[in-house]
Order: sequence, then structure tokens, then C-alpha cells
Amino acid sequence: MSYLSAKEKYAAIGIDTEAAIERLKNIAVSMHCWQGDDVGGFDSKEALSGGIQTTGNYPGKATTPQELMADMDKALSLIPGKHRINLHACYAVFENGEWADRDALAPAHFAKWVEFAKERGLGIDFNPTFFSHPKASGMTLASADEEIRTFWVNHAKCCLKIAEYFANELNTFCTLNIWIPDGMKDIPADRIGPRARLKKSLDEIFATDFDRSKVYVTLESKVFGIGVESYTVGSAEFYLTYAAKNDIMPLMDNGHYHPTEYVSDKIPTMLLFNDKIALHITRPVRWDSDHVVLLDDETKEMAKEIVKNNALQRVIMALDYFDASINRVAAWIVGMRNWQKALLSSMLTPWDELKKLQDNEDFTALMVTNEALKCYPFGEVWNEFCNRMGVLMDDEWYAEIKKYENDVLLKRG
Repeated sequence: MSYLSAKEKYAAIGIDTEAAIERLKNIAVSMHCWQGDDVGGFDSKEALSGGIQTTGNYPGKATTPQELMADMDKALSLIPGKHRINLHACYAVFENGEWADRDALAPAHFAKWVEFAKERGLGIDFNPTFFSHPKASGMTLASADEEIRTFWVNHAKCCLKIAEYFANELNTFCTLNIWIPDGMKDIPADRIGPRARLKKSLDEIFATDFDRSKVYVTLESKVFGIGVESYTVGSAEFYLTYAAKNDIMPLMDNGHYHPTEYVSDKIPTMLLFNDKIALHITRPVRWDSDHVVLLDDETKEMAKEIVKNNALQRVIMALDYFDASINRVAAWIVGMRNWQKALLSSMLTPWDELKKLQDNEDFTALMVTNEALKCYPFGEVWNEFCNRMGVLMDDEWYAEIKKYENDVLLKRG
């Protein structure tokens, strides 16, 4: 079927494919830098810590800022649309032998990233890095050691200034997301104490003067991780309550919940009580394992809740996964394109009609219609979108990545 035939078929159910394509063109998704180097960063030789692990040793990992930027360039050239990039603080770029610890990071250490973003018309989002550091061997913002707790509070304050620098330089907002790995491997003797210290730390961080119209601060909860299986300080209940009380944006990572919980079901509730929310989109396999985003059921369900509730301008969307067992650049492309496909698929759904069937309790017609829509020519509209945006189709781009692998990635030491 051609795009014109698909356009006519969708028009018959009241869907304007041209409007959907135009709408998708203007949605920016934040692409995470840490897929390109297995969350290594450039400020430390410390091994990954904080419940984070990568598996695999596929050749061609980026080991310098220049290599990482080149790989991100390649990925973005094969992803339709204009997007954003998402950095962790450990990706500071030091030159001429300079180095600063995380409690002394400054905007100058990210000037190369601003230059990269400006040349490509990209926004930058940012994350303090509370892992892979000698002072992150135990708890960080919830530490009972006042010196360690203060170190990480100061790190977060530095990151607020850097986020505001990104926003001012790039003339767009910067989302600053706080996630900490603090928790306990076994049953804790004291659950409230660490959370009281975390609250104290957050209060001190947000007492810093920053422009909230430019820096969107978010808090990211988690159920458990490796080494913190029994207790996580920054739980969903803690962060949701803190965010609501302090006008902070909540961030949901769809890998950070129990396997039977679905973020797609949480999104509409969060939209009722928050002007904006943020998502880290990933693919958990039984736990927070951060697999490459596929066009699976939950990915599509999350996109549905955003689109049908007219929340595309209210949900800050970023990807978050890292897979070292496959070509890292291809992993970016697959995940980003799949999230865009999920959004487009929802845009091509007659939600008003489906909602009317539900309100009228015509559940038979609702089921029949939903099943019929699964065979509609969504792929033809996606191909047309890629063509108009000047990027290769799904069955074409991988050959370009294999060439890049042979010409560039396999030649790295």
C-alpha cells in the first residue's frame, strides 16, 4: 500500500495523516549520551557503582568526548526530527590537564557540549552523577557521614548552575534530573533516618537561587537495584510527596517499578495533579535492566496516554538504557525511532470515537474497533515521515551503521 492509499484509509475514520506527520516533526526526545560508552564518563576511572551494570563487550565503545560526539552525530543523522541530548555530570570535558571533582564542577567544563549542541540546534538535559565515585561507596544525599552528604549536596548545587548555563546558552529549558542509588542490601534497622537526611539534602539544594522557568528540576524514584534490594531511600512515595509539596516535577522511569506495575497506568493520574511530568523511557526485563526500547505493548501504551490526553507539551521525554552487547549506535537509533513510532501510532488512533464507545459502555464495539486498528497501515505513514525528514527507512539505515562500524568503530584501540 502507498502512503496516499494509507492516507485515504485513515481519513475514512477521521484521522488526518498530514496533521500527524506535522505534529511528530515538532516533538523533541532527549537522547541519552551514556548508551555510547557504557555509562563510563570522562571524569573518573572508577568502575560503575550504585547498582548500575553494563553487560557485553561489543567493539567500538567511545572512550573520548570526540568519539562519543561523533557517534551521537551518526545516530542523530538516522533519527528523523530535531531532538535533545541528555548528559550526566561525569561527562565533563577537561582540557590541558585540568580536572575538577564533582563538588567543584563548573559551566566551563561543559563548554564543548554547548558548542556541540549549538552547531546542531539541540537542547541539553542534565543529571548529577551520584555513582562511580570514591564517595559513592555508601549512601550519598542520605549519608549519615556529614562530610559525604555535604559533598553530594554541593555537587547537586553545581549541577543546578550548569543546567541554567545550558538553558541560557541554548535558549531552551534544561531538565535537571536527580536520581541517587542510596539504599540497603538487607532489611534496614532505620527506614526514616536516611529519608530525613535525603529531605534535608534536597531542601539545601533547592535553596540555591536558580531560574525555575529555565531549569526543570525532576526527582526520579526507584524500587530497588543491585546492592539495594531491600530498601531504597528515594522511593516513589518519598519523591512524589516531596515533589508535590515543593513544586518539583516528578520523573518516572518505566523500569523503576515492580514488574506488575505499568507506568502507562500512572501517567494519566500524574497529569491530573502536575502541570508537567517527565519520563525516562526504557525496557525492563523482569527488573530495571535498561534494555533498548522496542515497539512493544507498554511502550505503545505509554505513548497512547500522552497523546490521547493532549499532553505532548506537558511530558518531558528522554530515553535511558545502555547495552554493551550490540552496536551502541544502532541501539540509540532503534530506541529513538521506536518511541517516535509509538507516538505516531497513537496520533493515528481515533481517540474521541473510542472514548465515546467506552462512555456508552459499548465494550464489544470498543474491542472490535481496537483490534481492527492494529492492521491499519501505520507503517506507510511512518515511512512517509522518514522520507520527508530526509532519513533512511527502517530496512535501509542498518547498512549505513555497518559501514560506520567498519570504517570507524572497529578501528578504535
